Amino acid sequence: MEFLTNPEKLIEAFGTFATIGIILVVFAESGLLFGFFLPGDSLLVTAGVLAAKGGEPHLSLPVLLVGIVLAAISGDQVGYAFGRKVGPPLFRRPDSRFFKQEHVEKARLFFADHGPKAIVLARFVPFVRTFTPIVAGVGRMHYPTFMAYNVIGGLLWGVGVTMIGFVLGEAFDVDKYLLPIIGGVILVSLLPVLREALRARRAR
Repeated sequence: MEFLTNPEKLIEAFGTFATIGIILVVFAESGLLFGFFLPGDSLLVTAGVLAAKGGEPHLSLPVLLVGIVLAAISGDQVGYAFGRKVGPPLFRRPDSRFFKQEHVEKARLFFADHGPKAIVLARFVPFVRTFTPIVAGVGRMHYPTFMAYNVIGGLLWGVGVTMIGFVLGEAFDVDKYLLPIIGGVILVSLLPVLREALRARRAR
């Protein structure tokens, strides 16, 4: 099961169906309860780097960008619909192998702090990314508002993070610097969230 959290091994395991596999992982990690443990940012960075590198598995950048964005948006849609259906009992659900109450609570607090912007900001926060659309559904957030922020977040995250990986993959020796590249991109992607958190704390 370790390969499920390692983006390189995960993409390698999909073989010739790597693009489809990446899209499915993004969909699951964006809004399905069991998807919280799957790689998100690191998977996109790795996919971008491998698309720049060429070779096997062959990854087409345009296909990746379209597929990742659509998967991210539709994943959040499913999460929102699930939250609306399940409702408040979700917050009383016991922990299991594929569900952690602490992640729901983190998403709830994140949503309470940032309001509708949380749908965009959560894209860049592991675990919170999976549960925020579900919490938005539980709270019955105005659907057109959710949809607008969902599309914006899906575009910024899907295109932005993947393109960063692609650009860095063209500029550096990916075999030697892949892990530092992934770590750096994840750190940079968290900066807007940290800025919003500091702004919210000062406002309080």
